[in-house]
Amino acid sequence: MHNKLNKILFAGLLLAAASAITGCGSNSGQNELHIGYFNNITHAQALMLKAEGSLEKSLGDNTDVKWTAFNAGPAEVEALFSGDIDIGYIGPVPALSANVKSKGDVVIISGASKGGAVLVKRKGSDINNVASLDGKVVAVPQMGNTQHLSLLKLLADNGLKSVSDGGTVTISAISNADVANTMERGDIDAAYVPEPWGATLLKNDAELILDYDEIHYDGDYDVALVVARKEFIDENPGIVDEFLKQHKEATSKINNDKKNSLKIINNELKEATGKALGDDIITDAFKRIGISTEINEESVLSFADIGKTEGFIPELPGKDLIWH
Repeated sequence: MHNKLNKILFAGLLLAAASAITGCGSNSGQNELHIGYFNNITHAQALMLKAEGSLEKSLGDNTDVKWTAFNAGPAEVEALFSGDIDIGYIGPVPALSANVKSKGDVVIISGASKGGAVLVKRKGSDINNVASLDGKVVAVPQMGNTQHLSLLKLLADNGLKSVSDGGTVTISAISNADVANTMERGDIDAAYVPEPWGATLLKNDAELILDYDEIHYDGDYDVALVVARKEFIDENPGIVDEFLKQHKEATSKINNDKKNSLKIINNELKEATGKALGDDIITDAFKRIGISTEINEESVLSFADIGKTEGFIPELPGKDLIWH
């Protein structure tokens, strides 16, 4: 009787220990990698990696890779904060916001793309440069996003301010898909948009005010970065190292074999959204996008300065912004 009871107790302890170990593994995320990204060509490496499954192959059966598409930076930031994603492709402004608000827990681990945006005007408009935006209406995709803050910096550099800051330039948040119709109606005079919307507007008779390399830093400004939760990095250094290796290899592949890479990326867009870009649009758009793992820290910090000035972030990021 005594022996039987001991065996039952011992078996129960073994079962409890096994459950605890299994629970720890699933809760800590050691065998799962959750990646956030946008179905946008400025997140080209994410689209390439997802389409080819190369990250899943390199990590092997012990790590389950899950991809989550987002439509806006703030939603992806919230997913980082909640632990729903571990690594994210995201714009520099939400990356800065995430770092500051998380007290340094969300850090930048790599660059992804640069440039990739244009300032265009309605055909026939008398706008010739940034200074002539005085009294005009300019569209951006979203208030507080990368294009908005970049536009505010352009205005400041040319002695202008938005109406909300007591100036003369009206800035209007309009979804990229609606800009062409809004411009055609004459409701806006100009738009600052990311690719592929820039190439699309130019094909539909909009005219260029500033090309990607005339906006900031001769085009060497970050438009998409890769961020990660520091807790995840500390607990899963091997997974993060392998991700960065595959991210770098995808970057090289896109740059060295652009024609085939664009087909893979476009097919992934079609698979995810039901609609591919026209070959002429994606080709033209990629002329303005630099695919690179390098981070232009100066450009990122310039967004931080304007973000703090405009009240979008409460303070500047600390030295922990970029993970080394």
